[in-house]
Amino acid sequence: MKICGITTVGDARAAAAAGADAIGVVLASPSPRSVTPELAREIFAAVPPFVTTVAVTSTDREEDLATILSSRPDAVQVAGDLALPRGAGVRVIRMLAPGDALRDDCDAVVVDGSCGTGRAFDPEYARRCVAASPVPVILAGGLSPGNVAAAIRAVRPYAVDVASGVEAAPGIKDERLMRAFVKACRTIEP
Repeated sequence: MKICGITTVGDARAAAAAGADAIGVVLASPSPRSVTPELAREIFAAVPPFVTTVAVTSTDREEDLATILSSRPDAVQVAGDLALPRGAGVRVIRMLAPGDALRDDCDAVVVDGSCGTGRAFDPEYARRCVAASPVPVILAGGLSPGNVAAAIRAVRPYAVDVASGVEAAPGIKDERLMRAFVKACRTIEP
């Protein structure tokens, strides 16, 4: 599971200690969770080596990619048709919203019409994506410790992604909620 919208080194360490498989840092975005490339580098450097780092962006400007890549993430999560430069050396996750066609020009897709706002995912669209996608499907949108287990059972995604569902305030993570989210995910049998 990925805990997204990390804005501090302390929250990154707490997410990793809670058992997150990945952490997401928002860059080049109007989100209140967006950080500078310099801070993203600090956050990514602070996580243990087996936690995947993901730079998340809503930009559609190719000129932003060099700056995003300078933060040295393991993967970049992009919206739309933004193409990473050849030889970027990172995995690509494409964001899909209800109604979008499946993609195979990436390493995974994240089904999320919410974009960090906490709006609930569309279960029917998510199930169709999981059933037909040629790449792993990550579920996001309105997930929290209280509903993630049921969402996993209903959709059977490859992974889940949470931002606002584990926050005390936008961009400020709650350690207790992060631990509860990870625990709820781990209770599901594969």
